[in-house]
Amino acid sequence: MLEVGTKAPEFTLPDQNGNMVSLADFRGKKVVLYFYPKDNTSGCTKQACAFGAQYAAFQAKDVAVIGVSKDSVASHGKFAAKYELPFTLLSDPELTAIQAYDVWHEKKMCGKVSMGVVRTTYVIDENGVIEWAKEKVKPDVNAGELLDYLG
Repeated sequence: MLEVGTKAPEFTLPDQNGNMVSLADFRGKKVVLYFYPKDNTSGCTKQACAFGAQYAAFQAKDVAVIGVSKDSVASHGKFAAKYELPFTLLSDPELTAIQAYDVWHEKKMCGKVSMGVVRTTYVIDENGVIEWAKEKVKPDVNAGELLDYLG
């Protein structure tokens, strides 16, 4: 995980509609950048739906919400449509941003070891500097805790 006070790594990735999105596009506003393992899984769906349900509150604070996983553009498109997600989902199958933000780690599940995304959320300030960071966030409370933090 990257440390608070670190310059947020730049990236350009396709969103759920195939449009290229860069972190630089959001300069001048805060960004909630959250990394999650996989579309349509229990925890990831809870987290995405919580951000969706609270999206108006993030907009009222002029904060962009961006979710990133290694799923394909098509997968993100279906996921966003199925749950009516109003925010940006970025596809990172090459692990460009995932590795730049240090969220690709060895994971152990049911005695099996594999590499995967550790659920991590960053808040990036208007100047592109990480101001809040937390790994292993709880999917169902992450959006609420960020709104509390953002005041």
